[in-house]
Amino acid sequence: MKINVRRVAKLANLPLSSEEEKKFEKQLEETLEYIESLNEIDTSKTLPADNVTSLQNITREDEVKPSLSQEEALKNAKSVYKGFFRVKGILRNE
Repeated sequence: MKINVRRVAKLANLPLSSEEEKKFEKQLEETLEYIESLNEIDTSKTLPADNVTSLQNITREDEVKPSLSQEEALKNAKSVYKGFFRVKGILRNE
């Protein structure tokens, strides 16, 4: 199985030297060959593993607990505006 490591590296934005390309090409081919060999295993009598721990319903009940007041929550804020945290905008219409 021939893999274009240069293309994969470009897609992953990874700069590779020629030596690294050769090294990783061999490793990637071996990995893909191993994965392909797993297709030869007969799993027809094996149930899907949808829960490997056998744990069920391990969530806790919701409980109402006291929380911070707005004043307490904002007391260490760098910047506050009308009772809210003020942060730099991250979305801009350009």
